[in-house]
Amino acid sequence: MLEVESVSKAYGHGAERVVALADVSLTVTEGEFVALVGPSGCGKTTLLNLVAGLDGVDAGRILVDGATPSASERLTRFGYMPQQDMLFPWRTVLENVSLGLEVLGVGKREARRRAAELFPQFGLGGFEHRRPHELSGGMKQRASFLRTYLLGRPFLLLDEPFGALDAITRAQLQSWLAETWNRIGGSALLVTHDPHEAVALSDRVYVMSPRPGRITNVLEVDLPRPRTARAAETAAAHRLIDALRRQTEAIE
Repeated sequence: MLEVESVSKAYGHGAERVVALADVSLTVTEGEFVALVGPSGCGKTTLLNLVAGLDGVDAGRILVDGATPSASERLTRFGYMPQQDMLFPWRTVLENVSLGLEVLGVGKREARRRAAELFPQFGLGGFEHRRPHELSGGMKQRASFLRTYLLGRPFLLLDEPFGALDAITRAQLQSWLAETWNRIGGSALLVTHDPHEAVALSDRVYVMSPRPGRITNVLEVDLPRPRTARAAETAAAHRLIDALRRQTEAIE
């Protein structure tokens, strides 16, 4: 579904010019979950923004289903979940989750009906009318994920969705996402700093260098699907996690 071909991106001019990405290529085929790991500042989020259509490339191209849609066209092709939950404190959880549908023109009542139907599946049943401050960090991220999923786009871009959570909650959410993905399917590109998270969730992991970001290694994750909460605890998974750690440590 997605092909990134020799993409480069820089910001600023002259002495202020910073090259964020240099000759980056990767692919995500239909139904794949792919992770992108690398040190802070290497351009991972920049790459997601380019794929999503929030910015334009300086060189190279981004193909979706074999075509080269413009940045504005890509805005309608991907669901994007940022690092922060971005829930409005004055809206209930249900009102927050249904907001994306309302922006797309779905009537308020219909949008909230669609959202409410999925609350139990996303571990949010009974919290429809709470405010965000009444939710735990993990529940806020589930709400953010549900809001993204409700847009109905078959390809999700996930920018460190669990990065701000404590280790225990992060592990719980990783297991939850793996099991949820078994049900909902689709394709995804995940940005993460966590080798365990990358292996637990992904079919393939791309490793990026420090800025300017380049792809330095590709790790195929040949763990069986559908994934379970214990998939990353097997001996095979630990070998992959150790290999990925060595790759990332070698470039930092």
